[in-house]
Amino acid sequence: MRADDKRADPANERFIEVVEVGPRDGFQIERTFIPTSEKIAIINAMIEAGVRRLEVTSFVSPRAVPQLADAAEVLAGIDRSKGAFLTALVPNPKGAERAAEAGIDAMVVFCSASETHNAKNVNRTIAESLAGFREVVAVAEDARIPVVGAIATAFGCPFEGEVPPDAVVRVARAYRDLGIRQVGLGDTTGMATPPTVQSAVRALAAETPELEIGLHFHNTRGIGLANVLVGLAEGIRRYDASIAGLGGCPFAAGATGNICTEDLVYLLQESGYQTGIDLDALCAIARRVERLIGRPLPGQVMKAGPRLKRHAADEVATAAG
Repeated sequence: MRADDKRADPANERFIEVVEVGPRDGFQIERTFIPTSEKIAIINAMIEAGVRRLEVTSFVSPRAVPQLADAAEVLAGIDRSKGAFLTALVPNPKGAERAAEAGIDAMVVFCSASETHNAKNVNRTIAESLAGFREVVAVAEDARIPVVGAIATAFGCPFEGEVPPDAVVRVARAYRDLGIRQVGLGDTTGMATPPTVQSAVRALAAETPELEIGLHFHNTRGIGLANVLVGLAEGIRRYDASIAGLGGCPFAAGATGNICTEDLVYLLQESGYQTGIDLDALCAIARRVERLIGRPLPGQVMKAGPRLKRHAADEVATAAG
């Protein structure tokens, strides 16, 4: 299923931006180090398939996340000739300086909406995290690099339970006051449901209408794509996803993979939206990633293919009797 480049115009109201986060959110929890050359090759293949925004790594301490110790090397090897927009997580000013030196297109800072998860994730209170981002934003501004604010546990916390929309709005306002104009709501452990997605999105639209919202769902309980449909109905036009369904937060019990990029693209295309992404090429990349990881991955469309994929009759056994 070839992507039509004419339909990939972001000004088109039917265009949905799919943000590939597998190279960061997916690879980060793999214990076996993935060769830098393989990471680069997979990212370049996704760009060739039409993916235009990718979260490619994180400039965290190599001791904290050894899998992403090659962040600068990965950035250096990516083919930027097709205009891909590359982002990376930055936890602190030192990480921001490294990201700027590596030539990242946008920095992503992250803070949980629940105190307990934030403490587990970064060993800080929410207030401490937000205060620390001032220096990150200053580094980014000096380098003329935009900053995106991610809000983890936006739809529920595995330690605290329900996360009220007011808690999400509080973090979003703090981001806005730092000069950040894009925020992403993260469903860190797959606790989002259609009603919680609707409530959080509507609260942000009412209280911080100047912010552009993106959604980051996990498929822990099998309704990640159902939540996407709710987001679409609410007018959200940017969604994170991970190739083959890789991913999961290492600091949250029960976390599993993100919604799958090729499954998301299939849903969007079958629903009349445009992504600019070649689904067949994306499925081939997902199968390549599955071979690289060495275990079955949860992506569905990479196994079954698009809805109208044809098979020769002699490929299938005929019923006896």
